[in-house]
Amino acid sequence: MCTRALWTAGGHGVLVGRNMDWREEMDTNLWVLPRGVERVGHDRDASPMRWTARHGSLVATVWDNATSDGINEQGLAAHLLWLAEADFGERDSARAAVAVSLWAQVFLDLCATVEECVDLMDREPFQVLPLIEPRSGRPATVHLALEDATGDSLIIEHIDGEARLHHDRSFTVMTNSPPYDQQLELKKQFAGFGGDKPLPGTTEAADRFVRASYYLDRLPPADSLPRAYAALLSVMRNAAQPFGEPDPERPNISATIWRTISDLTQRRYIYESVYTPNIVWADLAELDFTAHHKLEPAASGLIGDVSRAFVPADPPPFVLS
Repeated sequence: MCTRALWTAGGHGVLVGRNMDWREEMDTNLWVLPRGVERVGHDRDASPMRWTARHGSLVATVWDNATSDGINEQGLAAHLLWLAEADFGERDSARAAVAVSLWAQVFLDLCATVEECVDLMDREPFQVLPLIEPRSGRPATVHLALEDATGDSLIIEHIDGEARLHHDRSFTVMTNSPPYDQQLELKKQFAGFGGDKPLPGTTEAADRFVRASYYLDRLPPADSLPRAYAALLSVMRNAAQPFGEPDPERPNISATIWRTISDLTQRRYIYESVYTPNIVWADLAELDFTAHHKLEPAASGLIGDVSRAFVPADPPPFVLS
């Protein structure tokens, strides 16, 4: 499920592309989530994490049950991607609990930079608790990518019950299986990364990892910001999954249903549904982060700047257990 690519060499700030791949539509909406909201990380655990949002954020939800992608007003972005090997371990009651549906949101609410994300995990070592994905009935096994407006990058995976942090600006691409350290080793087998194998072309996650890395490294600087967006979109589309019958047992190789670009420098969020030819975007400076607002980004007739098209709404019904 998905591909993420972080690009800092285009001459127009820090840009992040993300494809969402899934076997069915996810009724994705864009939500403006305000500052000052009181959150509880889990509604059936005796020791949930509790916090107050310091920063407003603009997020893409799945079925309005979970934050899957987004950016906050400080220029921190977060992206949940599928990882079949994810294992969050047995419950440790000494640690505060956060449902995986709010995992990305914790950082968007509380942190401005990747360094602050690392500090938060050191200061408050909360435990992420898995949920059952509502349509398939399977555990939602995911890993998380975070980036900030300086170009710093952090990938968090839980393997064998332990959190593994991959923190380095060079970690620009992320897909799905296998775990990240194995992805980095596999990449070395291919031409352009020290090996002699030809560039792979399948839709397997490991092949998308190599292919996105290869083309991202070779993107030329852009002569304008719109050209930079187009350049990054060209890489994301190269790593996308075409329409077709997905394998219900392997959501990590399902069709791409939408993609985003997070412009962490300009604080702009761009959304493209594969079911419509129109691209929409919102500038965070134009959004009202004092109340909840909602937008259906693939609604008929929407195109271009939709910063003023959000409407007041009740908070999204995040699933917390």
